[in-house]
Amino acid sequence: MPDDTAALPAAVLWDMDGTLVDTEPYWIRAEHQLVAAHGGRWSHEQALELVGNPLTVSAGVLQEAGVDLPLDAIVQHLLGRVQAQVAESVPWRPGARELLAALGGAGVRCALVTMSYTVLAEAVTAHVPGAFETLVTGDQVTRGKPDPEPYLVAVERLGVPVEECVALEDSPAGISSALASGARTLGVEAVLPVEPRPGLSRAASLADVDLGTMRRLVAGEVFDLTPAAT
Repeated sequence: MPDDTAALPAAVLWDMDGTLVDTEPYWIRAEHQLVAAHGGRWSHEQALELVGNPLTVSAGVLQEAGVDLPLDAIVQHLLGRVQAQVAESVPWRPGARELLAALGGAGVRCALVTMSYTVLAEAVTAHVPGAFETLVTGDQVTRGKPDPEPYLVAVERLGVPVEECVALEDSPAGISSALASGARTLGVEAVLPVEPRPGLSRAASLADVDLGTMRRLVAGEVFDLTPAAT
């Protein structure tokens, strides 16, 4: 039986692309179109290697693939393409809005920690007004994921101990960032498999995650909810 009296996290720190919303296919499509427009070649495997990286890092890889534009121009182009697609439809990940609502109802504070820039993060979170107390974005930090800085900035803004927080992530870079920060980390599979790591809990979907899961995580339990582990 779950212990409904156990402590909830001081805060839940959400990644955005691939965790809150299924926008990774939007980014991949934009990358393919941009490289093709400059006469280069871009594979799905190359695109997957960029998942979770800072946008300037991804832009540098796209330059190497043949995109003859400055880094900032590449970043702004990708942001514009993804923002346009989000304006047409916000592709929520299964269980994400339900978990947000449950956390809000329980008084658990939430922060968004994403390598996307503020303009895109605000476009997404406008659809869940009041759900996130702060947004930490790729254009607000010096060292992006996999460095722990984004998560450490989030807990500093919230004024809570990082070890009392739960981070929700999907990408290898994001998981590395969250674990390095000291947050209790749950890896949720999206476009990439979440490989086992020391201290990392795993789930196949946020639809399998509830307040009881949050209590287990913040208590320091490490568990695996993926089908292969059950």
